[in-house]
Amino acid sequence: MTQATLAPPAANPLARLRTPAWWQEYGVYAAVAVLLLFNALFTDHFLTTDNLRTQLVQVAPIVIVALGMALVIGTEGVDLSVGSTMAVAAALLPLYLGYGLVPALGIALLAGAVVGAVNGSLVSLVGLQPIVATLALFVGGRGLALVMADGQLKQIENPDLLALGTDSFLGIPLVVLIAGVLAVAVAFLIGRTTFGRQVVAIGGNRAAAKLAGLPVKRVLIGVYVLCGVLAALAGVLATARLTASDPSSLGTLMELSAITAVVVGGTPLTGGSVRVLGTVAGALLMQLLRATLVKHDLPDSTAQIAQAAIIIAAVYVARERRSR
Repeated sequence: MTQATLAPPAANPLARLRTPAWWQEYGVYAAVAVLLLFNALFTDHFLTTDNLRTQLVQVAPIVIVALGMALVIGTEGVDLSVGSTMAVAAALLPLYLGYGLVPALGIALLAGAVVGAVNGSLVSLVGLQPIVATLALFVGGRGLALVMADGQLKQIENPDLLALGTDSFLGIPLVVLIAGVLAVAVAFLIGRTTFGRQVVAIGGNRAAAKLAGLPVKRVLIGVYVLCGVLAALAGVLATARLTASDPSSLGTLMELSAITAVVVGGTPLTGGSVRVLGTVAGALLMQLLRATLVKHDLPDSTAQIAQAAIIIAAVYVARERRSR
C-alpha cells in the first residue's frame, strides 16, 4: 500500500503581516486607512466635504513635488533644491504676468527645467554626488528668487492665475485634479515607456546599465529636468492658492516633505524602484497625520516627532527587507 502524499500546510496569511516585504508594500495604505478610520470616529466634522476638500488641496503641491522626487530617488539620487525651485517659479510669475498667463507659466516652468538641467549635469557629467550637486541650488536658488522679487512679497491679481488655486472642475479642485493627472502620467511613464524602464534599470545598477548601452547621462539629466518642472508647477499652484508670491517662505522644507512621502510610500533610497501610488499615499499619510494632531489640539512639534518616527520605521523596514 502506497502512502498518500501529504500536501504541505497552507501558509498562514497572518504571518505575512510580520514580514518587512508586506509592510514596505502595503504598510502606507494600512496606515492611511487607520488614520481615516480614527478621524471618522473621533474627530468632529472630519468627514465633511469642506474638510476633505481642504486636506486634498493642501496635499496636492506636496504630491506634485514628490512625484518628481520619486523619479530622482528611483535613480539612486536626491534633489534638495525643489523648495528653492518653487520659490524661483513664484518670483518669476509677477514679472511676466503682464504678458498673460501662458507666457508667465511657460517661463516659470522653463526656469524649473533649467534648474533641473543644471542639477542633472552636475550629477551625470561632472560626477558630483546628488546631495552635493543639489545642495548648491538649495541655497543659491532661494537667494536668486529673493533677488528677483527684491525680497518682497507681491500680491497676485491676475484672475486667470488665481483661478488655478480656487476653481473646480466637476466639483474637484483644479490643483487636486492636476496632481491626480500627473500621478497617472508618471505611473504610465514608469510602467509603460522605455524611459521609465531605463530609470529603474539605472537606479538598480548604474554600472550594468552603462555596459548594456543605456543612455545613462541623458536619462539622469531628463529625470532631474522633470523633477525641476514639477517643482516649478507646484510653486505656481501654491502661489495661485495663496494669492501672493512669497519667495522667502514658499517651498520651505518642501524637499523634506517630498522625500518623506517617497520613502514612506515604499520607494527605496537605494534606487531601482519607483512606487507612484505609494508616493501619493505617503504624502496623504503625512498630511492626515499633521491634520489629526492639530485637530486634537496637539502642537505642531508633536506632528514633526511623529513624522520622524514614521520615517525611521520606513527606512528600517526597507533595510530589513534588503537584508533577507
